[in-house]
Amino acid sequence: MTPDRTTPDRETDARPGRFGSPLPRSEDGRLVRGAGRYVADIDVPGAVFAAFVRSPHGHARIRGIDAAAAAAMDGVLDIVTADELRAMGVGPLDCRFPRERRPGEPMIVPRRPVLAEAIAPHLGAPVAMVVARTARQALDAAEAVAVDYEPLACVTDAAGAIAPGAPAIWPEAPDNVSFVHAVGNAQGVAEAIARAAHVTRLDLRISRVSAAALEPRAAIGAYDPGTGSYTLHCQSQKAFILRRELAAMLGAPLNAVRVLVPDVGGAFGMKGANFPEYALVLVAARRLGMPVRWTATRSESFLADDQARDNVTSAALALDEAGRFIGLEVRTVANLGAWLSNFGPNSSTNNLGGLTGVYRIGATHAHVTGAFTNTPAVGTYRGAGRPEATYVIERLIDVAARETGRDPVALRRLNLVPDGSFPADTGFLFRLDSGAFERGMALAEEAADLAGAPARRADARARGRLLGLGFVNAIEQAGGGFEETAELHLDRDGSLTLTVGTISNGQGHETAYAQILDAALGPLPGPLRLVQGDTSAVRHGVGTFGSRSMAVGGTAVTMAAERVIETARLIAAHALEAGVGDIAFEDGVFAVAGTDRRITLGEVAERAYDLARLPPGLEPGLTARAVFTPGAPTFPNSVHVCEVEVDPQTGAVAIVRYTVVDDVGRVVNPLLLEGQIHGGVAQGLGQALGERIVYEDGQLVTGSFMDYAVPRADAMPTPRCEENNVPTAVNPLGVKGAGEAGTVGGLVAISNAVLDALAPLGVRHVDMPLTPARIWRAIRDAEARAPGGNG
Repeated sequence: MTPDRTTPDRETDARPGRFGSPLPRSEDGRLVRGAGRYVADIDVPGAVFAAFVRSPHGHARIRGIDAAAAAAMDGVLDIVTADELRAMGVGPLDCRFPRERRPGEPMIVPRRPVLAEAIAPHLGAPVAMVVARTARQALDAAEAVAVDYEPLACVTDAAGAIAPGAPAIWPEAPDNVSFVHAVGNAQGVAEAIARAAHVTRLDLRISRVSAAALEPRAAIGAYDPGTGSYTLHCQSQKAFILRRELAAMLGAPLNAVRVLVPDVGGAFGMKGANFPEYALVLVAARRLGMPVRWTATRSESFLADDQARDNVTSAALALDEAGRFIGLEVRTVANLGAWLSNFGPNSSTNNLGGLTGVYRIGATHAHVTGAFTNTPAVGTYRGAGRPEATYVIERLIDVAARETGRDPVALRRLNLVPDGSFPADTGFLFRLDSGAFERGMALAEEAADLAGAPARRADARARGRLLGLGFVNAIEQAGGGFEETAELHLDRDGSLTLTVGTISNGQGHETAYAQILDAALGPLPGPLRLVQGDTSAVRHGVGTFGSRSMAVGGTAVTMAAERVIETARLIAAHALEAGVGDIAFEDGVFAVAGTDRRITLGEVAERAYDLARLPPGLEPGLTARAVFTPGAPTFPNSVHVCEVEVDPQTGAVAIVRYTVVDDVGRVVNPLLLEGQIHGGVAQGLGQALGERIVYEDGQLVTGSFMDYAVPRADAMPTPRCEENNVPTAVNPLGVKGAGEAGTVGGLVAISNAVLDALAPLGVRHVDMPLTPARIWRAIRDAEARAPGGNG
């Protein structure tokens, strides 16, 4: 049932291109031909199909389940409820990101069973699993399972959940509070606000969104009774973490659980989590003795995937007479959903350093309350707290500039961490190792032609449009904390196999890693095969998230290549009859210094498997493994300039210009970088202008793409991308990371641009998404408030 690898052999050209070259993605050749291999493409003979019974209520008590009618239907093989799982000893899902409820008191983590037991705490909570011979039979039988529900009062809004009198979701948290996380200098901020010349206060809502990946989640589970081993095909960014969790849930040793990840059609953080369906298809496979597969429908994804963002924030920025930032206070209530996902508290608490951005602020304090609501669990999504933090500070600065009569770009420049002052301790969580923020702003002003903006604004006004500019500085921490592994093996014919712990889900790792190897080895002596996403073939790894793959995984690749060279140098010295210290290596060739004696890496690889031609004591083969653990995070940063035109009669928004100046450290491949920036900006655009998960009385009213407005191609600009790269010393490659950069700045740049267009009308702030209806209403309300208006 399980293949030897998760994807077809991936070969690159013999000379894939130097580090830094804009090489087209080598993997696209097979992907655009339809030769990609996703979970749904995996042919599993004899597989049967799972479907899930999901609660139709926002909050309900489960009084009983009658599956008799469903069990009698054609093709039905098994029906699993929480009772069967308890009898089998299947454990709950876990939260791997601890916080405190009070100092010294752990946060409240409700038990999250794979199937709801006494309570179904949100719409779509899985209550039972049906397995049948066909997918249609499974879906029909799932509808026939009769569940006796007692509807309960529900609350879906985070602020409402912690208000007095709100219905409690879990008895252990009667106030619906899981954790309280406070960090910073509260007293210093209070003193700054008291002495400030001006204080800007702003209430903000960061809307709830869905990752809405192109490929819905899917899984295939298999069980081998002879060995007692499980195999799961799924899309995962963290296959090794997932394997550990599944082993614990199933009571199996780690070496009895194999996770295989083929091509992935978009992940964006959401697919880094564990989900109930993964353990359930394995349980069903064990019960039935046959493989079990499941693929979510799009509507099911809206119910069953982790959702994201969803914060309510009150913020205050204190300025002195000169306009310098002397204090920042941020208080947030973060919606966690009904239970905690694997990394539930991460987004709202782990990237708070972004609140100070690239600025010097006298004192900063942040206070986050994590609240339970009757909604699906909140997890990580592209940026995972970074866009939210940037949104808060950059909206505050724009409003402060208008309130104090200052130019928003000049106000930002006044408060920047100056060039030449690195490393720089922001005084709030971040210690910035490198950067050139002043230069980045200057480059962005020129590239976006801010000097010509007044003329364009006048032209738009003459056409009945409102032109707005959003200018944003963004920064994030990336690539820190966890180790990553790589193993490089050269065969006797010069072909290479690179085994990595990272998992590509669209970034172009195959191309980038080949370029990193080219930089270390010179022209590759043979074709390269990349092995990833297989917990049996890869001995250890962590995964792909947080813009870490090139900075951490790429460094491990370089280290493995360097260790291969050191072993190869011994073989080369033996072949050339020279001392090891006399052997130089450059561009794929070993040479004796000062002579014409040379041997290529390919020739060394051929010798490495001939014991008679090896130095005494050296074992045959040419393989090296490396683990890199970063000592600190990197800090990718950027300047985004968005220019929009708003139709005041309809509220419609058109993005007419978009400029990004990025500092991502050294660039492995500019073409891949630009693709990452474009994709990130698109996701920021989506949330800023349209995407929003909406619940009413516990029911989801945006459960399809008819109601959940992902961005269309005709709304997406083609960003102009410029570089302001300052290599980092945190890793040997000098790479900072780029996966989230577009979204971190894009979300607020678009919002600031629209609100800049509306500001002359008297509109101070409008919460995202800035839909035409919201914009139209804000304009009409401003007109009513104006002197002589109807208000």
